[in-house]
Amino acid sequence: MIQFLVSIVVILSAILIVQLVKFFELLAHLKGQGADDINEKDNKMNARLMMLFLIGFFAFFFWMLVTYKDKLLPVAASEHGAITDWLFNFNMLILIITFAFTHILLFYFAFKYYSRKDNTAVYFPHNNKLEMIWTVIPAIVLIVIIMFGLKTWNKITEPPKTESLLIELYAKQFDWTARYAGKDNKLGKSSFRLITNTNPLGVDSTDIKAADDIIIKGEFHIPVKKEVAFDFRSQDVIHSAFMPHFRAQMNCVPGMVTMFHFTPTITTSEMRKITNNPAFDYILLCSKVCGSAHFNMQMTIVVDTESDYKKWLAEQQSKTFKQPLIAEIKKENTDTLAVIKQ
Repeated sequence: MIQFLVSIVVILSAILIVQLVKFFELLAHLKGQGADDINEKDNKMNARLMMLFLIGFFAFFFWMLVTYKDKLLPVAASEHGAITDWLFNFNMLILIITFAFTHILLFYFAFKYYSRKDNTAVYFPHNNKLEMIWTVIPAIVLIVIIMFGLKTWNKITEPPKTESLLIELYAKQFDWTARYAGKDNKLGKSSFRLITNTNPLGVDSTDIKAADDIIIKGEFHIPVKKEVAFDFRSQDVIHSAFMPHFRAQMNCVPGMVTMFHFTPTITTSEMRKITNNPAFDYILLCSKVCGSAHFNMQMTIVVDTESDYKKWLAEQQSKTFKQPLIAEIKKENTDTLAVIKQ
């Protein structure tokens, strides 16, 4: 009902505006003026309206900035996330200053230099000094932005530490699987040629490093204050691993391994207090439109304290890669014995 009433109000408002335009056109005609004739009085009114619009425009802009600032980005929960946010805010500050300066000049010039009889425009086609100013200043600003950007990028993409926790995130339509490197902190080899119903990741069972790899579905845990290095793979199409609170995003490309690493700084329980949301969870998303069920491609991330993480990891030992492999061998042996007995 409310939507219907709103629609009626919008339609009636449009009809009113059309009728007002027709009225002013008729009034101008009765005064002997053309509908498009502009006089100095109209110009002066438009100039004042420009300044009024400038005030309203900036009032609305700053209201939106204050009202929706918490909706721009979630709280950064990684070391490089804080650096990334600083760089983002630095760029936004430069953009806002430039935006405000140019728009104030734009509307002020429209107010001050509106067309009137005693005001003739100056023919001003060229000025080397002005051109030098508006070329050099933006160039200096861009150099500063690029320097800060490169410094931040190099810090984010530097090689991970050798003692980093190694996890592989494996993407396929439409879910994620996490594979932990195990006690040796080395992932076993894998190949798409080895993918079967019992080995969906295509892990090489002959590689000794694969024996202690832990396969996790549903949610995966990482320890706070410890660097985590991720390897990304995809089985079918290009996916994109996106962890917004950690400012981490990397494409998962079929046929190749991509990498990213970060150090989480806030546990899940601490973030629940910060956000005042007891149901809060970090999340892994796919930010590529990878198919019809793309929206459902999510995985919960839990950031634990060191002790809680070790406790959780100890409980996952039954999910090592060798466990389903042993079960498969036992099944094959049982089937073979059954055939022999027949």
